[in-house]
Amino acid sequence: MTDTIAAISTAFGEAAISVLRVSGTEAVRVGDSIFRGKAPVAELPSRVQHLGRIVDVSDATVDSVLLTVFRGPASYTGEDMVEISCHGGILVTRRIYELLLASGARAAEPGEFTQRAFLNGKLDLTQAEAVMDLIHAQSELALQAASQQLEGRLGHTAEQMREDLIHLLAHLEAYIDFPEEDIDPDTGDAMLKRMEALQTTLRSLLETAEHGRILRSGARTVICGEPNVGKSSLLNLLTGFERAIVSPQAGTTRDTIEEMLHIHGLPFRLVDTAGLRQHTSDFIEQHGMERTRKELSQADVILEVVDGSKPQAEAHRVPVPAGREKAHVLILNKADLGTHDSWSEVSSVALSCSSALGVEALRNAMRDAVWSSAASGNAQLVAINARHKSCFERASAALREAAETFRASTGTEFVALHVREAMQAIGEVTGRVDVEEVLGAIFSTFCIGK
Repeated sequence: MTDTIAAISTAFGEAAISVLRVSGTEAVRVGDSIFRGKAPVAELPSRVQHLGRIVDVSDATVDSVLLTVFRGPASYTGEDMVEISCHGGILVTRRIYELLLASGARAAEPGEFTQRAFLNGKLDLTQAEAVMDLIHAQSELALQAASQQLEGRLGHTAEQMREDLIHLLAHLEAYIDFPEEDIDPDTGDAMLKRMEALQTTLRSLLETAEHGRILRSGARTVICGEPNVGKSSLLNLLTGFERAIVSPQAGTTRDTIEEMLHIHGLPFRLVDTAGLRQHTSDFIEQHGMERTRKELSQADVILEVVDGSKPQAEAHRVPVPAGREKAHVLILNKADLGTHDSWSEVSSVALSCSSALGVEALRNAMRDAVWSSAASGNAQLVAINARHKSCFERASAALREAAETFRASTGTEFVALHVREAMQAIGEVTGRVDVEEVLGAIFSTFCIGK
């Protein structure tokens, strides 16, 4: 990590401008070797754009640019940084990049600028992950969640839990290691209350893990039903264009069709499937139906479409997988023809794909199927990813073991062991795993060796 690194920070292709970044102890020298302005780069004030030109080894002008110096530690990486904004041509950008490498910088590895920011204490791990979430955000809620995580809200919550565990562990280990000092351990009720308070926070965090997955990947939403009930028409209605072929002939859709869209700030990955019927001799249609069943087993949301103008007894319903009732939305299509009375007691959404009647009610039902009202008020935590979930689950399990051990009076040493496991698991969330802090808390809090 002592090398000076360089990279093209903007996307490949032609644009108005391109941005190149250099970071490391030699960043200023590297920039100075190819930049000609009013003064050498080392003498330029920080955080101010300076007009000049980039030159090659023969001092021939390559491009007119704006150069900005960010001196460490007040920079993104915590090191000296130089940013060059040049014209956005592919050739000129590549040429300046080659000059930076020839002047002593090396090509940056993927994510290395953000990695250095983490290692230099400018970001914790949750903030570093939020940088990529921000770049890949495809919906308003995903953008909001990534922005708030980048501000450090998730990291602050994890860090507060870790500090609470440090104090808890310090008290336990002081009691174990210095019994002659007559340090009273927390009473049983107080100790268990502290553990339960941490468990409550962990449960709240873990409940948002599914929301984080949906924000990143989208809710896989499968449109299913009998042939010729309007599944492809529904896909076209929700996407706003003719994505799928619509025909009066049953069985037109033989394979799955996918399309991404956003509803109330949430990403949905729509999957139109082949119609399900009880019997068919068509080999291709049989394969299409098999793919439909597979998609249903993997769906986050199931949109079952039926012809609502016909009696319920005539509909061949799609079996809902166990435990997926909340994520199942029944759509009574062809509402413009009237809805049959037999559907009156069934929870459903009346819709007309031909006139768009009921489309807003359907959008609301889709949102409610994957997004709880509690998550909306807790948006700063909804970006929890799979790594965070694993860490919090291990911390929760360790705290549960600590509480059970404490109640069983098996030994304070074992309670401390489980608390330490929980502390280390939570420390992994932000990248803070420092055993020495426990010793610091012991000696600063308990006046050992008075």
